[in-house]
Amino acid sequence: MKTSLLALALTAALGTAHAHNAWLLPSTTVLSKGDVITVDAAVSNDLFVANHNALRIDGLQITAPDGSMLKAENEAKLKQRTVFDVNVAQPGTYRIAVLNGGAFASWKDKAGQQKRARGTPETIAKEVPADATDVVITQSAGRIETFVTVGKPSLLKPIGQGLELIATGSPTDLVKGEKSTFMLNLDGQPAKDLEVTVTAGNTQYRDKLDELRIKTDGKGQFSVTWPAAGMYWLDVSTKDTKTTVPQAKERRLSYAATLEVMP
Repeated sequence: MKTSLLALALTAALGTAHAHNAWLLPSTTVLSKGDVITVDAAVSNDLFVANHNALRIDGLQITAPDGSMLKAENEAKLKQRTVFDVNVAQPGTYRIAVLNGGAFASWKDKAGQQKRARGTPETIAKEVPADATDVVITQSAGRIETFVTVGKPSLLKPIGQGLELIATGSPTDLVKGEKSTFMLNLDGQPAKDLEVTVTAGNTQYRDKLDELRIKTDGKGQFSVTWPAAGMYWLDVSTKDTKTTVPQAKERRLSYAATLEVMP
């Protein structure tokens, strides 16, 4: 199973406190003019410290301010992190995201032994034997992303699929002590009453995670007053029955974003 899918499955099933963190970390989030930035991608025990596994970026999507799709440059997969460059030449806000979709199956074989398999929505049915009993198939969909702005921020076009974050302002214009308001959508509709966790980086130097836990309101909105400058990891997960995988009765969704807060 892909490392990124594993991290997302664990996050959805167990919650942030008990799972590894999957993240993208840009070298900078705000530039005055076009340049090349470097992004680290990892699954870690500590936030923004590459100390577990490299994140697979098969589902990498880099969206330029004009909506065009860019390719990563100088990609390298190391033992504990993946690294790539992005040429951010256009003015405006870029969305850098890794999308993951998977499916998980459990069943009993002829001897009554419990079996499990993981795959893609297209291949999971082939993993389950024809004589299997007590078959349970679960679909998963996750997004891990970050944002970079060159010059003046530009509006991000909503995606309308899965969990996604929509900023009322710019996701790269966050300042210590100020309040930022966001909207969380699920398949293009407000994601109501979901718990969002916001965690500052450098967790390896703290005895407690000191997460901020905020609930979305009836419009899917929530606000964060940033306690300090630095890099933050925002994550949320949920589940529903809106599956697209045959036989799957449950869909688990997860979202994580890296945001930079300025002094």
